Amino acid sequence: MPSAKARTKRIVGSSTTTNESRRGFFPFFQYASIVGVHVILVGFSALYLPQSTRLFGPLPVRKTDRPQSEFMEALTARPAVTAAWILAGLCVLQVWWSTWVRKWYFGQNAIGTLDEIKIARAKVNALWFLRLREAVGFTLFATLVAHIIIVLFGAPMSSHHLQTGLLASTVAVLTAFVPAFVFGYPSLASDTPALANRLNWIRLFAELSPRNAIERAVVHPAVGTVVGAWVGAIPIPLDWDRPWQAWPLTPLYGSLAGYILGSFVALAINSMKWLAKEQLRSVQPSTRYKSS
Repeated sequence: MPSAKARTKRIVGSSTTTNESRRGFFPFFQYASIVGVHVILVGFSALYLPQSTRLFGPLPVRKTDRPQSEFMEALTARPAVTAAWILAGLCVLQVWWSTWVRKWYFGQNAIGTLDEIKIARAKVNALWFLRLREAVGFTLFATLVAHIIIVLFGAPMSSHHLQTGLLASTVAVLTAFVPAFVFGYPSLASDTPALANRLNWIRLFAELSPRNAIERAVVHPAVGTVVGAWVGAIPIPLDWDRPWQAWPLTPLYGSLAGYILGSFVALAINSMKWLAKEQLRSVQPSTRYKSS
């Protein structure tokens, strides 16, 4: 029979193997299916949720030499209402999406025995509402910053305050809420965890250097949102006299398109890296701990 020392070595070795295999694990198939549903619902919020405006009365009649379809008329007749519908849908979607991302983030970094992981997961779940409140507060701050930046980039200063505020809120929800909910907001506290979190935010959103699938799933859509909003503002000053050029429709839909494109970019990169790891794992011989 094996000695007590050999049994201890086998148990420790098995625990180490479990931790190493669990650490860095990413549920790719679950991620791929959920991100697909997520971007579809974002598109639904952008195109079909504003159609609900018809339920509250007829659309205003506009005299224009540029007639539109009824579908487009519902999107462009009241830009502020359209932006409000989209923002309401995104608020619900981002809470749902960030909950999944936070779950994957915990699973990717969890170490210890199964009982220790269960206890840690229970503690994380108990802090859900606290993290939600912190993420909402940080998103409101990001909305103010985004509003100022949008005005500095040429948004109307003396009018359209509601439309600009809704655009800023949409950009903040798409860029700031998820990382604040998953990683924690970048606090200015002087303790070590706060400093590490600030450095993590700098690496992700200033240096744009995500290191794993979770970070890519958060960073690429955020970058796509900002780029899409900037590109979407280009058609506004053009002398086309189209109803969809009303502020802030083009940067609003540009940010949504950029977010969807960034999500697909993250999915594509994560897919290639996951396939490469699976291929490398299949050709490497499996190693097993043997008792002495």
